Amino acid sequence: MLEVIASWQWELFLRIVLACIAGLAIGLERRNRNKLAGVRTHAIVAFGAALMMVVSKYGFADVPNYDASRVAAQIVSGIGFLGTGIIIIRNSSVSGLTTAAGLWATAGVGMCIGAGQYFLSVSSALLLICMQIAMHKIGFLANEPYACKMKMSLSSLDKVELVKQLIKEEKICIAMLKLNKLSDGSVKLEMDLLFPAKYDKIAFLEKLGSKEYIVSVSA
Repeated sequence: MLEVIASWQWELFLRIVLACIAGLAIGLERRNRNKLAGVRTHAIVAFGAALMMVVSKYGFADVPNYDASRVAAQIVSGIGFLGTGIIIIRNSSVSGLTTAAGLWATAGVGMCIGAGQYFLSVSSALLLICMQIAMHKIGFLANEPYACKMKMSLSSLDKVELVKQLIKEEKICIAMLKLNKLSDGSVKLEMDLLFPAKYDKIAFLEKLGSKEYIVSVSA
């Protein structure tokens, strides 16, 4: 079986694998900066882009005098709009990015099969499945930063800086802060926070609750 597969097909598959590795590296860097589009999303997008580029360049060699790459481009654009409908933004938290990227990459697999690149399409589909499984099972790949809305009441306005300093020490990013000063001098805070991967939010709430100047906190 392996002898039947042309060497150039192995080279094309290697290109896709290298794209996955590059996507993983970029995703790890983004995750370390607490960005919501992390390892899985970047790896799958790199995979899909490489696969579609291979299909566009080499998938229509058996069709003379026909610019089939234009058809491929329309498929890529159409699936992009479909993926947009899967992404949900709620309270500064984004979900569905990896699913949308997987859908986009799956379109590349279908294009590859339609172009007659059977080895490349099957091997790429298996690679995509393995990536999805591995990146949900392997700890340092599966863990991603996550967003959360937090509300708290403070005894006075001058305690706001103490709260911000406490959050900074925990390496938590403040995406949005809303402050409301009440007539009795107390302050209500609403914040959209981005927690690092694997961060224990419950322990952080307990830490905040132990501070005398924080009257109440919820998330």
